[in-house]
Amino acid sequence: MKFVDEASIRVEAGKGGNGCLSFLRARNLAKGGPDGGDGGDGGDVVLVAEEALNTLVDFRYQPRYRAETGQQGAGRDMTGRRGTDSVVKVPVGTTVIDEDTLETLGDLTRPGERLLVARGGRRGLGNTRFKSSTNRAPRRTTPGQPGEKRRLRLQLKLIADVGLLGMPNAGKSTFIGAVSAARPKVADYPFTTLVPQLGVVRVAEGRSFVIADIPGLIEGAAEGAGLGTRFLKHLARTRVLLHLVDVLPPDGSDPAAAVMAIEDELARYSPALARRPRWLVLNKMDLIPEAERGEFVAAMRDALDLEGGAPLWAVSAATGLGVSTLVGELGNELERLAQAREEDAGVAEAVRELDAAVDAEVLEHSIRRRTPDPEDADDDPDEGDDDGEDGGVEVHYVR
Repeated sequence: MKFVDEASIRVEAGKGGNGCLSFLRARNLAKGGPDGGDGGDGGDVVLVAEEALNTLVDFRYQPRYRAETGQQGAGRDMTGRRGTDSVVKVPVGTTVIDEDTLETLGDLTRPGERLLVARGGRRGLGNTRFKSSTNRAPRRTTPGQPGEKRRLRLQLKLIADVGLLGMPNAGKSTFIGAVSAARPKVADYPFTTLVPQLGVVRVAEGRSFVIADIPGLIEGAAEGAGLGTRFLKHLARTRVLLHLVDVLPPDGSDPAAAVMAIEDELARYSPALARRPRWLVLNKMDLIPEAERGEFVAAMRDALDLEGGAPLWAVSAATGLGVSTLVGELGNELERLAQAREEDAGVAEAVRELDAAVDAEVLEHSIRRRTPDPEDADDDPDEGDDDGEDGGVEVHYVR
């Protein structure tokens, strides 16, 4: 199954049924009064969050959804039947955006949550409605109103508490495999991870959180290099970012320079996302002789100009060194952040403002990425599309 995290669809609510023009006729009543009934309201188009779905690929093959038209009114004051709603299932974590106004209509973040995206047209009125003391035989009716039409962009953002950042081969897949039941592909070449990965981390009985891994970032990612920025939006809902860095890169590059390069790319993609709490994790510490590890960590602090209290962890996802301690502290931090939001209205408002800023910048980046450059008009229009050759990647979700 292809992993698709953006799709455009068209929705059209049902038209309202027309009102009926009718007069009562019976054996002993040649000229009865008006008895034309109203039409039925048109059906709505409603999106519903479905936990079993984890990709928007189906919308690539079925991009149009239309609700049923309301039934026309009838004589004997019979009202037409209301049109049936069109209920469209989407994955949990879907953001719905009006493509014409770029207004965010809503976020479906909980299973079963519903969002009305196109309202059905109002019913037409039958001639009974226009009867009065001065007009005993009205011949006036009204037609049903058309339903709303919208072009929508669906944007899937994973629901995760912690997000992993880092260069390709920083050990993110090994880390998520070590702390959760997820089993991502692990290999010694770049971009082993092609799609986001989710894993549930159990800290203790009754305590757990969700962690997300995205393809590695490289320098120039904000301009489209590599795969990472295509999936950075999946970190938009996270509360803490874990930045993993390879302490001994195979190419001999400077780990501190790699940290700064990723921080720069993140800030260029979304300054608001870069303001999320971020912990630096020095991974693959088993490659550093034990006697030299303390000195190495101190040197990294100096190189990155980190203050003494800034989070800096030294772990080895492959051997488990320091991993359980890091996971425990992550669980504590997430609980502390949640408690602060519940108890302090100012903190809760600041979090909402930051979330809104992240969503706005993610949307802006998405618009820029989807807007073709006039200079590239002669290029292959299918190049880089999710339906192209690179789009046939598998979905790997473990909960």
